[in-house]
This record gives sequence, structure tokens and C-alpha cells, in this order.
Amino acid sequence: MRAAAVQLKFAATVEGNLAKVEAALAQAARRKVDTVLFPECATTGYNRDFAKLSWPEVQAALKRIGALAAKHGVNVLLGSPVFRRGHWQNCLVVFDRRGRVVHCYAKCQLTERDREFFTPGNSVALFKLDGILCTAIICHERRYPELVRLGVMAGARIAFHPNAGLDPLAVSRHKRGGRDGIAVRAFENAVFYVFANSVGPQGDGLWSAGDSKIVAPNSRVLALADNRSETVITADLDLAQATGKYAADSRAHPRFLAADWRRIVKLVCRQAKKNSGLE
Repeated sequence: MRAAAVQLKFAATVEGNLAKVEAALAQAARRKVDTVLFPECATTGYNRDFAKLSWPEVQAALKRIGALAAKHGVNVLLGSPVFRRGHWQNCLVVFDRRGRVVHCYAKCQLTERDREFFTPGNSVALFKLDGILCTAIICHERRYPELVRLGVMAGARIAFHPNAGLDPLAVSRHKRGGRDGIAVRAFENAVFYVFANSVGPQGDGLWSAGDSKIVAPNSRVLALADNRSETVITADLDLAQATGKYAADSRAHPRFLAADWRRIVKLVCRQAKKNSGLE
């Protein structure tokens, strides 16, 4: 699989962000990628008043992105607020090459800012792209390594991580250079890890560090963006390397936990399926 991570400076409007997504998708398609990951809340931007969101406007943007996925024949993973079951959730919407929504993962570990508007999800992300089982987390959830581990225990071989950094400039600069645990997460699970972040000033004196990256199961960084520019990074993923070995070993030992792990993994798979759609 050839994967791409798109690093964006958010626009002030949904239409402006949609234009950026469209341009980045066209660029990625010219590089013959199979799968493209965009940041958290790529349809709307993250540093905004979510209470003023219009679901019909966001819904129309998602429909347009599905059409673009079909036009270019690529899988697209894109962060967006989604209104479902009477609540707004901070989601990763997954489109296949035909533009169909095949999964919608809702962020379950929320920041204080998230909780002002969003309702937490209630599942672990599990979905297939071109027959390959994948998992995902969103932004702040990097602090909860079990969310990746459970997906890999269920068989995932790629972890996708959309992000929207929002820090004072000094903190944002300190994050540059991979001090974010991502290479460790790829290594400890023996999977590929694709991380797409926003970049640059986000308003109100807050910044995003960029540093989008694609990491191999041995923790080697295959592609790395800077901390200034909008860009599209790509890497070829040799999925034979993504064994998920350490997660599989954890299911078997220590033996006194093995039966419980089998039960938990079944629950993870069942719940992911129940919570997979936009509705």
C-alpha cells in the first residue's frame, strides 16, 4: 500500500477547507497513492466555535469528499465533526475507493475542549482498506496506548492517527523531532503508523507543530514533514513487515489472561461493527 499523510493549515470556513482537501487529494492521486489521511477536523478546523456548526454544511462537504475519493480511486480518511444519534462527535470518516463510507470512528478519550461540544465514542476503530485490517486513534488519544493495542490484537496492521495540534508556540516547537511516542507505538505493536497533523498558527496565539510522519514497524521514519509547511508526504508500506507479533504474543501470555483477551477482542470487533456508520 502506498500511503499519504496530508499536513494542513486550516482555513476559516468549511468551503475553504474543502478546497484544500480537494487540492491535496489531486496531488496525492498524481503520486499514485492508495490511501490518504487528513488531520482531525479537516472539514472545519479545530480552533473554532463548534456550537455554530451546521450539520447540513458538514454533511455536504463529506458527500463531496466521497465523490473525490471515487473520482481519484483512492481510500480517504478524514477527520470531521459528525452529528449522529442526536449528538456531535469528533470522528474519523473512512471512504473506500468508490467513495463509500466504510467506517466512522468517534474519538472516545476527549480533551476538556472536546467535552464542551462533543460526546465521546464507545468503540475501538477497526475497518478494512483494500482487504487490510486497520485501526485508528484521534489526536489526544495517543496518550491511551491500549486503543492502538486492542486494534492490533484484533488483527489491524496499520494505525492511522489524524491530529490537530493546539499549543502555545514554545510547546509546539518542543514537539518537533519525533518526541511524540509515535515511533514507539509502531514498534511496540509491529505495525505501520500514519500520522497527519495540522501545522502553523491556529489563532488565539495557538500553534500546530506539523511533524506529520509515516513510520515502519521497526520504528524507522519513512517520511517526515516539517513544522512550517502544508505538504503531502508518502511512503510505500510493505505489509509483510506489519506482523502485529507483540500484540499477538500478549494474547497468549501470561496464560492466565489468555481467555479474557479472547473475550475482549471479540467485544472489540463486535462494538466496532455496531458503531461503524455515519448514522
